[in-house]
Amino acid sequence: MKKISIFFITLVILISIVLAAGDVVTIQDITKIRGAMDNQLFGVGVVVGLNGNGDSGPVPSELIANMLKNFGVVVAPSDLNSKNSALVMVTANIPPFYYPGMKLGVTVSSIGDAKSLQGGVLLETPLYGADGNVYAVAQGQLSIGGFNTNQSVSLQQRYSLVATIPDGAIVQKEIPSSIVKAGIVTLLLNKPDVVTAARIAQAINSKFQSNIAIASSAGAVDIQVPNAFTNNLIDFLAIVEQIQVIPNLPQEIVINERTGTVIFGGDITLPDFTMSYGNFSISIVNGQLQNGSSSSGNTLADLVNALKALGATPQDIIAIAEALHKAGILQQNVVIM
Repeated sequence: MKKISIFFITLVILISIVLAAGDVVTIQDITKIRGAMDNQLFGVGVVVGLNGNGDSGPVPSELIANMLKNFGVVVAPSDLNSKNSALVMVTANIPPFYYPGMKLGVTVSSIGDAKSLQGGVLLETPLYGADGNVYAVAQGQLSIGGFNTNQSVSLQQRYSLVATIPDGAIVQKEIPSSIVKAGIVTLLLNKPDVVTAARIAQAINSKFQSNIAIASSAGAVDIQVPNAFTNNLIDFLAIVEQIQVIPNLPQEIVINERTGTVIFGGDITLPDFTMSYGNFSISIVNGQLQNGSSSSGNTLADLVNALKALGATPQDIIAIAEALHKAGILQQNVVIM
């Protein structure tokens, strides 16, 4: 068991992902609707109940003193300077179509020199949008995922200056969103691609047996909402999002030299070549990879599998892939992380 653990720790992992050209996804998986986007909210608040682990400065005490004035309680800030409070930044993302009364999770981060936010409670904090309006109010018990511990090396110490409050904010105001403009809904591709955009438009037109969709660019598909769905837009979008398409998969190779990871998509084929690298000697002749007495196809996956069978390490495979790219044998884009 120990040998297996050492093997997985010392051996750098190689991941080779070959995506078949026929993989089918739904439009919902690869697009989002223009106008239906998340919005970022932020606010500055005070966390109390920190048992001496709060800020050493006077700012939190002054804020608490100002809050107490609203309840008719007048207290000097100096009387509250007990290091039991901390100034924090509160952030949240509000998804589209969130209405007043719905709840959001928030992240609370220390601004000052507090030692820990463990056990603290966030006082009511308004959360603002980029337009300066308040869209939610946050309050509640902080969670940092567990107490710090040194009892076992298998447990990681928690970072205690950033905390979360699940469902800690209540939406107060809806953020206006418009997904239809002049009767047109626009789908934005998560990864812009000319071929994929064209396929999405073709699939929509085929589904509704009408030319209602057109790829206006590599990253957008415009859809004219049919008259039959003018007053039933949600049902129309539900049908559109479940339409299946075959996305175009770029033949791109991503190499992470630090971890020894190689990821490549698409069916990458290689031309005939002969390579000698250390003790490895491999050729592709007439579209067939020659590996000693055996042969296989001429894809990059075939080459990787052959090299692994010969005992090549992930670093060897990465070096060979980079050399093939420099020699012009691998024409695909290579991204080195």
